[in-house]
This record gives sequence, C-alpha cells and structure tokens, in this order.
Amino acid sequence: MRHARAVQSAQDVNTEAPPPIDIIVLAHDERHLRRRRLTMQHGDAFLVDLPRTIALHHGDRFVLDDGNTVEVIAAEESLTEITACNAEHHAELCWHLGNRHLPAQVEADRVLIVPDHIIEDMLKGLGATLRPVTEIFTPMLGAYDASHSHDHNHDHAHG
Repeated sequence: MRHARAVQSAQDVNTEAPPPIDIIVLAHDERHLRRRRLTMQHGDAFLVDLPRTIALHHGDRFVLDDGNTVEVIAAEESLTEITACNAEHHAELCWHLGNRHLPAQVEADRVLIVPDHIIEDMLKGLGATLRPVTEIFTPMLGAYDASHSHDHNHDHAHG
C-alpha cells in the first residue's frame, strides 16, 4: 500500500509540477488527521502517516512515497448561514457560538455552522437570520490547536 508522510500546502504547489494522480474529497471533520487509510476517487487506497495532526485545506496535496501527489478537495456540506442586523449584533452572535465551542466559519458578514436545531432556535431568539446553504466548510481552528499554522506551512516544520 502507498504511504503519504508529507503534505504540500496548496499555496506552495508549483505551477510546473506534474498534476496529481488522483483526488480525495473530504468533509471538514475528515480534513483534520494524522494517521488514516484513505481511498482516492478512482478507488486506490493509501495510508496517511504524518508526524503530527494537521488541518488540511482545499487544494493541499498528499505527497506519496513515490513522489506522486493526491489533491485534497474540500467537500461541499449542508450548513446553516447566520447573518446579523449589524456589526455589534454579529459580534454578539459570534460570542454565543464561541461560548458553546461549536465549529464555526466566521466571516465579516456571516457565520457558517453545521445544522443544529437547538443552536438555531437560540440564534433565532437572539434575532439572527438563518438560511440553509451548501458550501465548503472551513471552520476556524481553536487557539490551542497544535495543527494551526499562521503561515499554512504543511511540510511538518510546525513548531
């Protein structure tokens, strides 16, 4: 079985590099890993065996032992989009979500979460506008998440 012991960041992919041999489509919770057997789109499997847990991003590539790469495609997921009536309200909604330690993709004008009827009822009660969307979900990493890297360097030089 093939092994992937390194990941190349999407931003570091050389435009002259050979194309990936295949792709793998992963949801947000599947893109946080260290060691796992994965199956590519065309059916071949490989073992991911990284020195530490990392958070993969859309366009990153697993580097296989033979030098070939497999591109990570972030799956579209069913999400709830949350919007507020103004910036102060947006901050308040973000505080309530953070206080519940929910995975959330926080943007300047909206927040995305995985659907949860209890949280959605709370948000409606706080005056938020909600609507279902289907998009790539990239929740913020926690402040203490060891896989977080400000420079998005996934060559395992994390410190």
